[in-house]
Amino acid sequence: MKKVVVFGSTGMTGLCAVEAALKKGVNVRAFVRDPSKIPEELRSKIEVFKGDVLEPDSVYQAVDGTDGVIIALGTRGSLEPTSDMSEGTKNIIEAMRAKHVKNVTACISAFLFYEPEKVPPRFVDITKDHKRMFEELQQSGLNWVAVFAPHISDDPSRDVIVEINPEKSPGRCISKHDLGKFLVDGLTDEKYFKTIIGLCNAPAQ
Repeated sequence: MKKVVVFGSTGMTGLCAVEAALKKGVNVRAFVRDPSKIPEELRSKIEVFKGDVLEPDSVYQAVDGTDGVIIALGTRGSLEPTSDMSEGTKNIIEAMRAKHVKNVTACISAFLFYEPEKVPPRFVDITKDHKRMFEELQQSGLNWVAVFAPHISDDPSRDVIVEINPEKSPGRCISKHDLGKFLVDGLTDEKYFKTIIGLCNAPAQ
């Protein structure tokens, strides 16, 4: 894996994925709506690509020349009804097919482990769009890895529990640093392809 593009690269998880890829020696193209949100210390180390995930042309250009894609789209904390994440994912998948890029990891909500009626009411609308994201990945024919992330914390990195196709999340919390690293590592580990990943930090000793 020589070059990846990170969609959602200025969010909490996306920034950590950018940093994890750089640590691994992978070239990074950071897809952003607002380049000013890229931290100063990262700008000289990455290719900053200004675009909008809802505009297919910019997505196509961003995917071109990469070996893998990381989807860390978010809503900046908004819980309002949206289709932006799933529409963006659809555009990314179409660009990947057109550009013959096969491998993609995506951060999706662990609320998809729940029965729909058990999702807390305030998260229902946004969870519906996460479900549409997941369905786009499932139908893509790509080497997708769907990480159903629990609460994402600012905690430092520590041991991680990873489960493949679990029935429920293995835990309640994952450090943004460990989640970002997994989104990078998962791009090249074939045992994760076309699976749902449950992951969490191991309990502190």
